[in-house]
Amino acid sequence: MNSLIGTYECKADAKGRLMLPSALKKQLSPVMQNGFVLKRAVFQPCLELYPMSEWESLMQKVNKLNRFKKKNNDFIRRFTAGVKVVELDASGRLLIPKDLIAFAGISKELVVSSAVNIVEIWDKDNYEKAIDDAAIDFADLAEDVMGQDDDDAAIS
Repeated sequence: MNSLIGTYECKADAKGRLMLPSALKKQLSPVMQNGFVLKRAVFQPCLELYPMSEWESLMQKVNKLNRFKKKNNDFIRRFTAGVKVVELDASGRLLIPKDLIAFAGISKELVVSSAVNIVEIWDKDNYEKAIDDAAIDFADLAEDVMGQDDDDAAIS
């Protein structure tokens, strides 16, 4: 699957259903029939929506962990806590389970944001706070993460 692109503001209905933006649905259409996995994010109070193929690829890595090491077992348990298989309904809506709504602090106003090969689902206020907090250190972070390889600097 190609990288996903876009950040969209959406609303959830009273039942916790989210209508995916049409631009995002179009990007996800090649993988939509296989379903998705929805889970808690590790580092932020948001949810992560994995196309099934991306989830299976990630699980292949997790499956290689030695389960006779307590640290690995604890990681697997916490990483997969609250994981749900989800599908879009006939109207193109995604039902977010109540426990995941509570984890992410989701209210009616949402932000759906691409994160390379997955989609993050945020409460709008939490998203704006996370972006504002990260903006302060983003230049340093960008240099640390992306500024390492001068060998690939041929791109101008």
